Amino acid sequence: MLDINSIILKPILSEKSAMLGEVFKKYVFQVNKNANKIQIKKAVEEKFDVKVTKVATMNFNGKGKSVSVKSNGKVLRTYGNRSAWKKAVVSLAKGFSIDL
Repeated sequence: MLDINSIILKPILSEKSAMLGEVFKKYVFQVNKNANKIQIKKAVEEKFDVKVTKVATMNFNGKGKSVSVKSNGKVLRTYGNRSAWKKAVVSLAKGFSIDL
């Protein structure tokens, strides 16, 4: 069982999420990869004291990244992966809002 404070990692602040918040009362958060919709709903309701009507989640795989570094005239190439993460779009009931 996940702790409520470990479910919501951070809000995602972008142009699209700002538009969703103003027009449709939807807020976007980066959440724990192992959290399900019911846990996300409970965490948002308890943390922000609001009524949640819907939760939509999306999983994102980490992208591969390659880096080239020149050192002493030689080119060193390294390859790695970014972390996978999960995004949740939370819809609120009428009359509720979150001040981010």
